[in-house]
Amino acid sequence: MSDLLKNIDARTKLAGTNKLEILLFMLGTDARTGRRETFGINVFKVREVMRTPPITAAPEMPPSVEGMVSLRGALVPVVDLARYAGVDTQTPRSIMIVTEYAGHTQGFLVEGVDTILRLDWSQMRVPPAMLLAEMGGLVTAVTELPDGRLVMLMDVEKILSETTNYDDESVYRNIKPLDHPGLTVFFADDSTVARKQIQRTLDAMGVKSQAAINGREAWDELEKVAAYAQASGQKVTDLISLVLTDIEMPEMDGYILTKRIKSDPRFVGVPVIMHSSLSGMSNQQLGKSVGVDEYVPKFEPQRLSETLTRRLLVGTVPALPADLT
Repeated sequence: MSDLLKNIDARTKLAGTNKLEILLFMLGTDARTGRRETFGINVFKVREVMRTPPITAAPEMPPSVEGMVSLRGALVPVVDLARYAGVDTQTPRSIMIVTEYAGHTQGFLVEGVDTILRLDWSQMRVPPAMLLAEMGGLVTAVTELPDGRLVMLMDVEKILSETTNYDDESVYRNIKPLDHPGLTVFFADDSTVARKQIQRTLDAMGVKSQAAINGREAWDELEKVAAYAQASGQKVTDLISLVLTDIEMPEMDGYILTKRIKSDPRFVGVPVIMHSSLSGMSNQQLGKSVGVDEYVPKFEPQRLSETLTRRLLVGTVPALPADLT
């Protein structure tokens, strides 16, 4: 197990190539179906894999949160993924995947880990509606292995939103509306939780929006906007004020989407903001390399609204904050 992830830091250098690596894991055999499904999590969000340490139960925790563990002096909540995903299994979850994203660290209990799979985002497909309904939106993408197994990529942002109190209603009440009815933000994100948060932020700001569930759909829609603008004698900026994009998305990630927008003269003057739970400086610098105008972390609606306000209302501002130059 230690050999599996000993070079995990070196593995997270695929951004900007539309490639990713996912850690495959299992939750156990489901007593109701007799199936032992394979799930995946982006290596970018994995800090380490370890034997499950002693867990201390804590009061008033969500049902799927087993308790807390102490890791290097920090208290980390531990989520039983089988219970969270509704997998009815008696298989011991003796392995813990320690994740780090959106400024939070969480432990995920799993039956076992398999291997790290490298693939292209184009191989990751949007889940069919039946699977989305069955898994309650927990799966954001699926791909098929050479042996015929399906791998389901988990929406860890959804897990975070439902096992913590990050989404305080008061945050949206404090967002100031803009008195500019002509503004429109186009945003792309594969997470239902993230799209809901973005929409609530834009609604609070009084800004119109259009959404896509991945980079491929976003690019197809943006090309339609550009074609319409050309046919009607308008500029794209008359129709789209700003593009907000996630990084990790099936079929086409946010880096490639940004690169296409910034290399296409039809979109000159349209700022692109990267909105992601991958908050490391390396990810921000990679965004800068493909032309991203600014980076804002997820799960901070107030900060998102402030960034959008500044970009939407000011004609020209520095390409990136001073700490990213």
